[in-house]
Amino acid sequence: MAIEQIKLGFDNFSYLIHCPETGEAALVDPGMDTAKARKFIQQNNLKLKYIINTHHHRDHTADNQRLKYVYESKIIATKKDAEAITGGIDRAVSERDELEVGSIGLKFIMTPGHTPGGMCVLVDDKFLLTGDTLFIDDCGRTDLSGGSNRDMFESLQNIKSLPDDVIIYPGHDYGPMPFDTLGNQKMTNKALLAGSVEELAMLP
Repeated sequence: MAIEQIKLGFDNFSYLIHCPETGEAALVDPGMDTAKARKFIQQNNLKLKYIINTHHHRDHTADNQRLKYVYESKIIATKKDAEAITGGIDRAVSERDELEVGSIGLKFIMTPGHTPGGMCVLVDDKFLLTGDTLFIDDCGRTDLSGGSNRDMFESLQNIKSLPDDVIIYPGHDYGPMPFDTLGNQKMTNKALLAGSVEELAMLP
């Protein structure tokens, strides 16, 4: 199994999950410019089966339809965010739904707060792609349309229940490092350290 962390523009991250044995792949949050991802797919002769959106914002979804046309891929997101994704989706997923990419197992964890249908992708129970729910040392904004401090707090508590050795891969490069262990984030991330909805809402 391999995960390629791809920097897009100034601070977006996209993730290409691929199985070396079968060549099957999934691209999480393709964003507005998939040139790097498409080059990697071509160079490694990969089959892009799935396009996965952690939430509906265009800086994570804008190139969905081009990829779908080129690779005949299936677009996956939550039902709650699907209506806001241009061109729609092919499959809606819910809490703990699973998907296989070759020999790689994906699980979907619903994490509303930044958007009503935000989710994270747990890869082989080892890596968590958090979109705009959890960043390194912070969490996603809740003051945009559909955002909720209460939902975000509950989503963060859900993430905190995962094992400490899970690696966090965020949707933006906002922190001092591009990824980190959840265990370390439990000790340093102010959003994860917040003890209540009210305390989370007061964070700068």
